[in-house]
Amino acid sequence: MPPGEPWTDDPYAHALRAGRGPLYLRRMCQGTRQELLLLDVERWCAAPDAADTSVLRRCTGPVLDVGCGPGRLVAALAARGLPALGVDVSPAAVARTRSLGGSALRRSVFDRLPKEGRWDTVLLMDGNVGIGGDPAVLLARLRDLVRPGGRLLAEAAPQDVDERLTVRVEDAHGRHGRPFAWARLGTTALARAAEATGWILTGRWTADGRPFVELHRPGPGHPDAGPTATEGPDHR
Repeated sequence: MPPGEPWTDDPYAHALRAGRGPLYLRRMCQGTRQELLLLDVERWCAAPDAADTSVLRRCTGPVLDVGCGPGRLVAALAARGLPALGVDVSPAAVARTRSLGGSALRRSVFDRLPKEGRWDTVLLMDGNVGIGGDPAVLLARLRDLVRPGGRLLAEAAPQDVDERLTVRVEDAHGRHGRPFAWARLGTTALARAAEATGWILTGRWTADGRPFVELHRPGPGHPDAGPTATEGPDHR
């Protein structure tokens, strides 16, 4: 059987449905097999932990969770009465999020999304700064999604890294999807990329060994605010 598309078919979907791994990102280098990076499927599929809670309590709504995975954060926000939407390219992730009572769309962050320019908080958790393999492009896109004065809460890699790589999702039996572009950024590199794309660093903290940053899009009147996004119809 040919490998499935990244994040959409086996083995990722199987892991989310089962709620457990092991599941890995395998680094690819000119077609050779390289280091495995463990994906924390069990944590993603569990209830929010203390580190997650440190992020959730900083959220004000409405909240957009980019690469929401199995939906623990979207569901937790909904339970708190905050409007929240998850977006993910994986049908299994979207289905699991909805089963928990959260709202989710199967869509890329680079597709047209509801409420562009009007989200109060955007979440970028669990290594999702790697989406697309170019953090500057991703961070610029997220700046367009959040309202002026809104925030991005992002999780950095625990190591001091700044790398672009090609990876594939792989399980313990060697079943895998197609290679795709990814990135890994530690706190320093993430803060640097954020500044270069017009974000203002307003906080940084570590919880249970996981580093996070809080970034704000400049509000009206700030010299770096730029034009305000034009509100259009929601495309759900």
